[in-house]
Amino acid sequence: MDEPCFFCQKLRTLAQLPEDEVVWEFPHSVALLGPWQYFAGYCILVSRRHATELFQLSAQERQAYVEEMNLLARAIAGCFTPRKMNYELLGNQVAHLHWHLFPRRDDDPDKLKPVWLALDSAEHDAAEKTRLQTAALPRAEIAARLRAFLQNHLPR
Repeated sequence: MDEPCFFCQKLRTLAQLPEDEVVWEFPHSVALLGPWQYFAGYCILVSRRHATELFQLSAQERQAYVEEMNLLARAIAGCFTPRKMNYELLGNQVAHLHWHLFPRRDDDPDKLKPVWLALDSAEHDAAEKTRLQTAALPRAEIAARLRAFLQNHLPR
């Protein structure tokens, strides 16, 4: 029997998630504040529809989902002014469409390396895990800043 989908379960219980976790509910996706807030503003954009590949979405759904990712990236950049945004669409651990949006800063000691190398290291090193989960701002403030930006900049 297949395991239940982690993101499908999360989407069914959005109202019960902590306020600092749900950043924004778009029509085709939901933006969640990720755990690695060393990258202040890091979010995961989860497709509302369970699919494992982009090509499984209709052209209209796919276009809307990618546009929502673009809006979220603008919010992260507008709030935290990263040097560069990194976008990851993998699904190797959770086979449900979701983008990882990592803002990269100039003072990141690993700015030329993929984020996943540091995250892999954090699985085996408690100090590294703490460093990568720690932000200069409280999670609630990060989420509130992103929400305010989206509220003020969404197309009407």
